[in-house]
Amino acid sequence: MAASSGRSLAEVQRRVSEVHHGTDLEQQLRFYDGWAAEYEQDVIILHYEAPKLAASCLASVFQGPSADALVLDVACGTGLVAQELQAKGFCRFHGLDGSQGMLDHARRKGLYQELKQCMLGQEALPASSGFYNAVLMVGALSEGQVPTSVIPELLRVTKPGGFVCMTTRNNQSNLKYKKQMLQLLDDLEQRGLWEKIRVQEVEQWERATAEQEATGGSGYISGVVYLYQKTPSVGF
Repeated sequence: MAASSGRSLAEVQRRVSEVHHGTDLEQQLRFYDGWAAEYEQDVIILHYEAPKLAASCLASVFQGPSADALVLDVACGTGLVAQELQAKGFCRFHGLDGSQGMLDHARRKGLYQELKQCMLGQEALPASSGFYNAVLMVGALSEGQVPTSVIPELLRVTKPGGFVCMTTRNNQSNLKYKKQMLQLLDDLEQRGLWEKIRVQEVEQWERATAEQEATGGSGYISGVVYLYQKTPSVGF
């Protein structure tokens, strides 16, 4: 995958900043539909490594043959997470996204056995409870994107003993969202519904969209990968 768009870093930063500050769902979906054709070139320019980091985190703890695991990729975009997981031996993927344009690009890769459009955080995930061996949501749990209300749904559709892998950003404008997210993650753990397996902090998560968002003048924002295991006895 080569960066061939010809856009500057500043142009890509403006584009990403636009989606994070959008509030209208229909407007956001139109934005992503229009971005789909250039999305992968743009994330290369941003040095965005979240799909690789999340796939590595899951693969490092997954128990059993990865080729037999059924994985749900939530907010799958153009399929970057599935690509990274395939390189680690996973091969059975279902994907969900709100943007039909993104789903169309993901479908062309031929990695997913099933792709569905879903308004994430606005409706229940279109899957039975306890259906997937692993569920990932990479890059979309942040301010201006998918609300934290989707998180219990990620847990619901995971098999007892299965894994849920999520990411978020640590930049200044996302701190309120991250705090809400952590409260929900901790509440679900306190209720005995899942167990925290790993938290991976990453300093250079991606290039910042604005100087005030960067960590210590580095030009990058930091981020984090969370990995949970659903309690084996949990039925929902």
